[in-house]
Amino acid sequence: MTLVWRSLLYVPANNPRFIDKAHTRGADAIILDLEDSVPAEERARARAMLAESAARVSAGGADVLVRINRPDADAEADLEAAVIPGVTALMLTKVDDAEHVQALGRKVAALEAERGMVVGGVRFVPMVEHPAALFKAPEIAAADPRNTAAFLGGEDFATAAGMVPDPETLFLPKMTVLFAARAAGITPLGMIGTVADYKDLDAVRENIRRSRKFGFEGASCIHPSVVALLNAEMAPSPQEVDNAERVVEAYAKAEKEGLGAIVVDGMMVDVPVAVRARALLARHAAIRARDSR
Repeated sequence: MTLVWRSLLYVPANNPRFIDKAHTRGADAIILDLEDSVPAEERARARAMLAESAARVSAGGADVLVRINRPDADAEADLEAAVIPGVTALMLTKVDDAEHVQALGRKVAALEAERGMVVGGVRFVPMVEHPAALFKAPEIAAADPRNTAAFLGGEDFATAAGMVPDPETLFLPKMTVLFAARAAGITPLGMIGTVADYKDLDAVRENIRRSRKFGFEGASCIHPSVVALLNAEMAPSPQEVDNAERVVEAYAKAEKEGLGAIVVDGMMVDVPVAVRARALLARHAAIRARDSR
């Protein structure tokens, strides 16, 4: 299942004012948050609102994700509310290991079957948020067919690791989860840094560009001002698309002539370069299809 999630905007699932405006923000996905942004005493109300909230935030075409809580009792209540038509995926917080993901998969499958939904239709986005889980990132990313993307939760990870969350300290753990996601064939999400600092938009833009350079395909944000930056910078530029089209065309011709390596615009092109160019064009096409919905 290919999903284009350049921008994922967090919205507290208990706040009608934010929920009502979310569909106007232009995000590829809206994360209805039942976890950190919702006080414990408000979570029951947020769950009760969830079906209506999902319909509202998706009015502009955004996919709907729900971030659930980690304690088992809270997670059970969250699943009861969130496994409904209109919810694309669940963000699984503080995942410990593959068994944790698989156990949640069994619970979601039972709810889907009970409710007449397609079993396996609700996707998972596991979040690695503790140093112990980082060492298990490859197994977590590959734990369940529902997994469609993976995150490192920078703030919680930094707290557990006793470090300051910034691009320097989070580089290694973020890249570890990226490699785990790629190895599992799912989408790596995130920025090399933290989503908490959003006011310096020039710095945010540069961080997004750097993150895409390292292979991230999208990221979450907590403020609507970041959405447009993510949508622009997590997509191939017109120049990149033009270059990729020339590479693909030239290499296709070369293959017919029995050549394995050629020169295009003064640069050597062989199989890996051609594969990257094709992947870039495929992503460009997927983004255009998403934006035309």
